[in-house]
Amino acid sequence: MMPYSILSSVISSVSLFQRNVSRKSYLTFLFILMSFICFAQTDARQTLRAVYSKLQKAKDYTVQANIKVDMPFIRMLPIDATIYFKQKDKFHVESKSIAIVPRQGFDQSSRMLADTNSFTAVAQGSEMLGAIKTSLISILPLSDTSDLILGKLWIDAQQSLILKSQLTTKSNGTITTEYSYGSQSAFGLPDKMIFSVDVKKFKIPKGVATDNHTTDEKKKKEDEKKKGKIYINLSNYQVNKGIPDSKFKK
Repeated sequence: MMPYSILSSVISSVSLFQRNVSRKSYLTFLFILMSFICFAQTDARQTLRAVYSKLQKAKDYTVQANIKVDMPFIRMLPIDATIYFKQKDKFHVESKSIAIVPRQGFDQSSRMLADTNSFTAVAQGSEMLGAIKTSLISILPLSDTSDLILGKLWIDAQQSLILKSQLTTKSNGTITTEYSYGSQSAFGLPDKMIFSVDVKKFKIPKGVATDNHTTDEKKKKEDEKKKGKIYINLSNYQVNKGIPDSKFKK
């Protein structure tokens, strides 16, 4: 199933072309166009399947995280935390302080890709991220009840790794995540993540210290800064060592 905006553009182009060419040329054009669309969708799904297959290799993991937050009105020193994950959707963070960890960057891609019938994927060509040529794929959910509105993934197709994602959700606005890989790339697990979030829509955990005593001038400057960033460095992965379900009930 094609996204509505793309389908509308195709229909408009076909109608315009039909008015200016013979029936034979029109049918040839239509055949080539539909073949191209089908190829783009098939190619996108093949790439996503390879990514999902790699992510599935990590049945569970524990990792140490160092978290730095750069957001308007938030006063927070770097925080150390331990992150636990277990397939399919168990996720838990332990820290002596309140840790801001956007769950979307850790397991939403895996959960999203698990059900290929829940979304439409379309290849949008390629784009360079640094020295790496990535495949850009757009994902549109087929259900109106989905929290996800639109997803974009920049994928290193040769390594089957997501290098960047942009997820627009109803609950947290748009979250862009950049991934760097190293020791656990075989499992699709990053060593570093940088989140760019929509400050006005991103949900800040209760108890996080905020600066509400700003001057009008300072507040105006902070309001202009619509994006906040969260930097997470990950180390000491323990992959597929087994984590009891009780760990996620705390």
